[in-house]
Amino acid sequence: MVIRRDNIGDLICTTPLLQLLRDSYPDARIDLLVNDYNAPVVMEGQPVDAVHIYRKAKHRHAGESKLAIWWQTFKLIFSLRQQKYDFAILAGSTYSAQAAKFANLIGAKSVVGYRSEQGGDGVDKIVSPLPSACHHVEATAHLASALGIGKPPGAVRIMVPEAATRAALERLPNDAAARSVFRVGIHISARKPSQRWPVERFEALIRLLHAQLDAEFLLFWAPGAASNPTHPGDDDKAAVLMSRLGGLPVLPFATTSLDELMAGLDLCDSVICSDGGAMHVANALGKPILCFFGGSDATHWRPWNEPYQLLQPSSQDVADISVEQAVAAFLQLQLAVSGHSDPPAPSSLSAR
Repeated sequence: MVIRRDNIGDLICTTPLLQLLRDSYPDARIDLLVNDYNAPVVMEGQPVDAVHIYRKAKHRHAGESKLAIWWQTFKLIFSLRQQKYDFAILAGSTYSAQAAKFANLIGAKSVVGYRSEQGGDGVDKIVSPLPSACHHVEATAHLASALGIGKPPGAVRIMVPEAATRAALERLPNDAAARSVFRVGIHISARKPSQRWPVERFEALIRLLHAQLDAEFLLFWAPGAASNPTHPGDDDKAAVLMSRLGGLPVLPFATTSLDELMAGLDLCDSVICSDGGAMHVANALGKPILCFFGGSDATHWRPWNEPYQLLQPSSQDVADISVEQAVAAFLQLQLAVSGHSDPPAPSSLSAR
């Protein structure tokens, strides 16, 4: 059992570990325990026998009680105990006490994970961290060393459900399939304030890329109102941006589910976004990415195994990234993808 109860990007970064386990133990039963928030990214195409889903109390639906959620979780744990897992792997780059609690409740014979400075209760196969700063994919895949697996991790990969792909295609203009279109996905939302690029710069960026590359655009954002205390959204920001882009080929692509976001991003040739779940989704779909990093660790969370350009100002506030820097980085990314120049080394990608 691989336990991954974190956010969307964390789960996507776990997919290379799943493939390592399957390649090394092709006949083993490999299951995955996730929450209902991140589950859609692994419901198709993963090398596992089953995906088990539970709901966190903070993600409960309107009118749903915590007691009802806890009862469903209890029933799931009881069911998983019948599987008599030999190993539970606490996927991630650090120790998770909650994941360790799950591993012990389901009765795994042995629990694989990292320790923290406060300890590693419930973990009997403790893995020593990698000796230097690394990507989250590498840190997570390194847990496989406890099972005698020493191969490096491969690419992050997810699969878009066919129904979601068909629905996304139907949202495109009627003539889109018949034309040769360079389509850029623009995701304007970010959870952290330091990752939010101003709307007027997105406007200028779209205008310049359309003029220079004859690009068309799909516009993505976190749905909902900014005042929502649980899941703040950017409906208003998207509306303001669209009102400024009249006459340009920009299609607002509202998404109310993770499947819709995955399918929409999959229609794009390249993606521009801040660090976050959408970036990891685009990465796992094999998209070249221009990403803005504010106050987050670029070494640990940058796109993995696909072409990218990363801009992170010394202030660690993406508001300090200029439109000119963004355009130059995006054009460099397209040159690298087309093979006209070598992609820059990661250490040269930050805007300082």
